Amino acid sequence: MDRILVMDFGGQYNQLIARRVRENHVYAEIKGYDEISSGDILSGEYKGIILTGGPNSVYEENAPTMSAGILNCGIPVLGICYGAQLIAHLSGGTVIKAGSSGEYGKTVLHTRGGDLLNGTAEESICWMSHSDRIDTLPEEYTVTAFTGSCPIAAFEDHSRHVYGVQFHPEVTHTEIGAEVIRRFVLEICGCRQDWNMDDFIETTVRKYAEELKGRKVLLALSGGVDSAVTAVLLNRAVGQNLRCVFVDHGLLRLNEAETVEKTFREGFGLNFVRADARSRFLDQLKAVTDPEQKRKIIGSEFIRVFEEEAVRSGYTDVLAQGTIYPDVVESGRKHAETIKSHHNVGGLPEHSLFQEIVEPLRELFKDEVREVGRKLGIPDDIVYRQPFPGPGLAVRIMGEVTEEKLNLLKQADRIFREELEGNLQDTPDQYFAVLTETRAVGVLGDARTYGYALVLRAVTTEDFMTAEWTRLPYELLGRISTRIINEVRGISRIVYDITSKPPGTVEWE
Repeated sequence: MDRILVMDFGGQYNQLIARRVRENHVYAEIKGYDEISSGDILSGEYKGIILTGGPNSVYEENAPTMSAGILNCGIPVLGICYGAQLIAHLSGGTVIKAGSSGEYGKTVLHTRGGDLLNGTAEESICWMSHSDRIDTLPEEYTVTAFTGSCPIAAFEDHSRHVYGVQFHPEVTHTEIGAEVIRRFVLEICGCRQDWNMDDFIETTVRKYAEELKGRKVLLALSGGVDSAVTAVLLNRAVGQNLRCVFVDHGLLRLNEAETVEKTFREGFGLNFVRADARSRFLDQLKAVTDPEQKRKIIGSEFIRVFEEEAVRSGYTDVLAQGTIYPDVVESGRKHAETIKSHHNVGGLPEHSLFQEIVEPLRELFKDEVREVGRKLGIPDDIVYRQPFPGPGLAVRIMGEVTEEKLNLLKQADRIFREELEGNLQDTPDQYFAVLTETRAVGVLGDARTYGYALVLRAVTTEDFMTAEWTRLPYELLGRISTRIINEVRGISRIVYDITSKPPGTVEWE
């Protein structure tokens, strides 16, 4: 099977690069720049190398780097953002500060042909995110693209098959991005299209059947597609040695706990248990307002609930989770910035009862997980279920989480989802309500009210690494607002969030 090496320098879009490669049915493997040797790279295992972005400056002392010999080894190399700057730096060019503001967001890109960009639009929109820029290049390189503030937006050395792009082709905002990745992988590297999700399923089941043979596995089952796919994969691998624990922490949407129990106990026939921990989680969250602290408390409490169930059932060997890559990248990795912590990321706490943690979907994006789910025969109503954060409504309630706020948000969120699902042929990829700490004056029946302000959020996305706010019809928004104000006493103002990702995140906390 042909492979592309994605060498990780700590950028936020690194797994997205691998995903774009996999869209072409070519296997991509991610390795940290300090986790793989030049000897491994030169072993012939890889058909091409992609150098990722990163938060550092290549000219700084101790900046992430690699051997310059890799550029001369005969394997095609594509550098993206920091990766492009690193190629220039290692080749004897210069990289400097891009000015006071750098270059961020959608930018007009002008191309000049070349192996990599030949045939692409001469003018298009690309996504930039850099504070440094390439100032000079050695003579063997040819500049193949520029922007208004970046004179070297792409370059290449035809003879060595070395290419650099300052923009991010892996991000959907870059109009020619998919074409650039495809050309590098299939035409320049000559990869065969011999990898797909059937291979992932087969490899994953075989891997865990061997690694977990004879061991008891406790799975954190939320009821969403990620944990559902994890459950079916591991059930194929270890059978009744898998026990699925659903923690009812009281922070779920209206009637969701009952629906999850019925679906998985009766529909899948899994070894399933529902742990009622509602009062326990609310007690732990009293007076807590900081979102990071909420997530850490919930994450820690999740582990403790699982440990207690493990002791009762004897399943103490392995903890399994449905962690996917957007969770990992936002929580930060060795060389990357932390955006926000996820309760299911970070490994086991110190002194944990469990010996090991397994996360079969850790390298996949949401749409890839759904594809796996379809191939496993999981029903569409689960495969396409709305994404829901592990900490639940706790991170959709600003400030302290109370029983009163939970009840208000559950009712308002139900109305929002009912209206969208009942009036739109194609619903947004994710939609939900957020209860703020802000209160506003209102009038109902000639009487003054003073209730919470509620935010409605709906986004359209392919991979949840980037997202656009959804343009909902004004009439629909008006009807939703009217219903919530009239039916949920305690909420007096409705607003609609029109922030894309980036600069925002999908969730508010």
